[in-house]
Amino acid sequence: MEDKVLMAHGSGGKLTHELINRCFVGKLSNPWLARMDDSAILESEGRMAFTTDSYVVTPLFFPGGDIGKLAVCGTVNDLAVSGAKPRFLSLAFIIEEGLEISDLEKVVDSISKTAQAAGVEVVTGDTKVVQRGKADRLFVNTAGIGYIPAGINVSGSNVKAGDVIILSGTIGDHGMTIMAQREGLRFSGDLASDCAPLNGLITEMLQACPDIRCMRDPTRGGVATTLNEIAAQSKVGMRIEDGSIPVRPPVSAMCELLGLDPLYIANEGKILAFVPEAVAGGVLEIMRRHQYGKDAAIIGSVTGEHPGRVTLKTRLGTSRILAMLSGDILPRIC
Repeated sequence: MEDKVLMAHGSGGKLTHELINRCFVGKLSNPWLARMDDSAILESEGRMAFTTDSYVVTPLFFPGGDIGKLAVCGTVNDLAVSGAKPRFLSLAFIIEEGLEISDLEKVVDSISKTAQAAGVEVVTGDTKVVQRGKADRLFVNTAGIGYIPAGINVSGSNVKAGDVIILSGTIGDHGMTIMAQREGLRFSGDLASDCAPLNGLITEMLQACPDIRCMRDPTRGGVATTLNEIAAQSKVGMRIEDGSIPVRPPVSAMCELLGLDPLYIANEGKILAFVPEAVAGGVLEIMRRHQYGKDAAIIGSVTGEHPGRVTLKTRLGTSRILAMLSGDILPRIC
């Protein structure tokens, strides 16, 4: 078999079957995928959540992850912050002619490992090959299905004045890692993506407090943009404390050097949770016991004033409006 992807690998013929068997079937094997039918037949367990996403990150491999891990984590997390327990994924690969098959195998190995860690199954998929110059090595599209337990109602429209805002950990790690890799920047201290499946953490949070109002993973646009989205959705105001927001020193230093604000930098392994004030301490304690929430912190509160506006109290004691991101700081981060 060739060691690079050829156009013929997308023909649907012998080479296509060889590629699928070598790179996908064995690594992602499960009863649903093993049927090799055009659809996966799934059993319904009540209310379902369904999401889809596409991943075009460059470079494909970076400290802390790769496009495969990112695709699984991103889809799992979108389901989990909706209150769902992620169960099934689909994966579609758009491969540029000339991609090294060894790199494709590394991506699929990463997908398999991450899916296993998250407790989800890849049950269907698709592969297409395009000519050189018509893509950038590899794009991945996903869809995910999860089941929502009875009594769980998590939505961006549920947030109320008096709620406490909890952030699960440090911000900006993913975006700054991708930028450093892409631009060849070197800083003291290790930069690594925070890419992680958060459904285990979220399950523990919801078990401790089924009344969590809203959760969201602050990916593109960062924490600031996500807060603005929810403030508009729930028609509330928010007040954030700059000194309470955890940022790793290498990320802070890189942002300062480049004139960037960590609040607008993408994350791939963090949660913003909006919880009633009475239970905020308990939820925070649960989060800090988990590996993906050990740096969790209360960063602000929801107010009834100035609906749709997010205000940041700076370390100097002054306040400024934290607007939604305008433009694109760094394209193709996910």
